[in-house]
Amino acid sequence: MPVFDYDQPERFVAGAVGQPGSRAFFLQARGEGRLTTVALEKLQVAALAGRLDEMLDEVLRLSGGTAPVPAMAPADLLDNGPLDQPIEEDFRVGTMSLAWDENSAQVIIEARELVPGEDDLGDDPDVFSDREVLRVRISPGAARAFTRRALDLVAAGRPPCPLCAQPLDAEGHICVRLNGYRGGELAS
Repeated sequence: MPVFDYDQPERFVAGAVGQPGSRAFFLQARGEGRLTTVALEKLQVAALAGRLDEMLDEVLRLSGGTAPVPAMAPADLLDNGPLDQPIEEDFRVGTMSLAWDENSAQVIIEARELVPGEDDLGDDPDVFSDREVLRVRISPGAARAFTRRALDLVAAGRPPCPLCAQPLDAEGHICVRLNGYRGGELAS
């Protein structure tokens, strides 16, 4: 199984290329002269950031506030720079997992390659053995900085419809809450 392994990388960020409504989303890890770029969906970025924040909050809560987890992203770890060039996709992400390593006080993030027909894999654990994996170990502070950037990235997209929360296009959209009418057509 090809593994892109990063332990405390110089940089680990989520980013996007393109205009809202047609953006491509990526995770990038850089360290030791290597750069790994994996593609994923906007919803995967949002889910990763949300679950990561929840996990850090839970680690902090369970430790009674003694775990080395900052409540907010440290200002010196925030990274708002563009993705590193060239943006060359190593693989597309299918599944992701998170873990807290209590011994090293690090967050472990794994993103596994999407395989066509992934929904039909069954319960065979060997089916995952030949997939590419991006594995990143980062500090809790770097994890908070990652989530802040990722959540800002997701929020910077198209505004949501006030009725159904689906993204609005410049032309409007077919809102399920309006029984298939375009927003604004009811007033006519």
